[in-house]
Amino acid sequence: MLYHAMKLPLFILLAATLPASEPITLKLWPNGAPGKMQPHSKATDDFLKKHTSKNTVTDISEPSIKVFRPEKPNGTSVIVAPGGAYIFLSAVHEGTQVCEWLNTLGVTGILLKYRTPTRDEAAAHEKPVADAAKAIAIIREYAKEWNLDPNRVGLLGFSAGGNLLAHLACDRPAASALPNFGVMIYGGGFLDSKDPTKLKEGFTVPADAPPMFIACAHDDGQNPVASTLLYLEYKKHKIPAELHLFTKGGHGFGMRQAGNPINNWPQRCAEWMADMGWLPTIERLDQAISLRKAQVEQLLRSLVDQTHCRDDQPIIQREIEAVGGKLDAARKSADAEAVHTLELRLAELKQGLQKVEASLRSTIDINKMSDEASRVKKEQLKLEAERQLLLDSRSNPKAP
Repeated sequence: MLYHAMKLPLFILLAATLPASEPITLKLWPNGAPGKMQPHSKATDDFLKKHTSKNTVTDISEPSIKVFRPEKPNGTSVIVAPGGAYIFLSAVHEGTQVCEWLNTLGVTGILLKYRTPTRDEAAAHEKPVADAAKAIAIIREYAKEWNLDPNRVGLLGFSAGGNLLAHLACDRPAASALPNFGVMIYGGGFLDSKDPTKLKEGFTVPADAPPMFIACAHDDGQNPVASTLLYLEYKKHKIPAELHLFTKGGHGFGMRQAGNPINNWPQRCAEWMADMGWLPTIERLDQAISLRKAQVEQLLRSLVDQTHCRDDQPIIQREIEAVGGKLDAARKSADAEAVHTLELRLAELKQGLQKVEASLRSTIDINKMSDEASRVKKEQLKLEAERQLLLDSRSNPKAP
């Protein structure tokens, strides 16, 4: 089924009645994609004759997304960008099969059919990057209606799709919609052509780049170098990232099983996504909420204790002065029993004052503690909202 973005309200009503197993296709640019596609060069035609098959698609001038809905959605969505050298798309083992795997995690898989071929253009990634950014923007715009979390939109790219991800997430065009996280599988194409031990001139990783999962095989040309350099840039900026390099595997395996350790990349990726909080379950959310509640309670108790210490200090000081006056009077009147009692009381008060002063010196600033309590409370409320979203998405799944 194919619907236009400009008719999304009707699309939502229609799709709400469809089973989760039936994917929905939506055009990204209903009035026509910006820019003009270039005609094939001879080299592109020769490449297509040699490499295309029934599992590849090309000549895409009207880009679209195909939405695969899980039976039990968790609110996370991942856009899948197949590879194909910016000449075609490997639409099955790097496309539909990936979306189906994502569905097993409760993730809404969204297959991106970006414009191709673009390899003959000055910047082959430019139009595909624009298509990916448009897809992200559409998902976020309709996240509420679709029971998706607008802050859990990922982009998973293979080969050229990984290059697309790198350009969108890092070497980004102005005003692009960015993914919340990225998964790059044997991506590359951003090394310096003269010195492949460096990133190409102009390609940079900004400090706010989205977290990234990277997997590649050692025997995949320069791609493991690109993966490593990208990871090191992430490390430099202290951005969350995970890098997996495997001895064997080559290129283009996607979801195929060839008996190599690298073919288990989906399991490693799922573990990373769960650890980062993008695969929420009621059980995980309940644990996280309970932890935040305990942290808030502890911080509030500390605030109360410190506030009491600040209040107690002047009270104890005044009582010390009062007892000291009484002690002087008792000494003048030679009342030995009163002197003994007052001396014990004075010593007790001074000891208490020392403890209060020590407590005030050792505790953090009240304002900082209050800010920390507010921060943790906000995290708790956010997790509670995620929990409700997860419950809503499972009890009343909506479009797409």
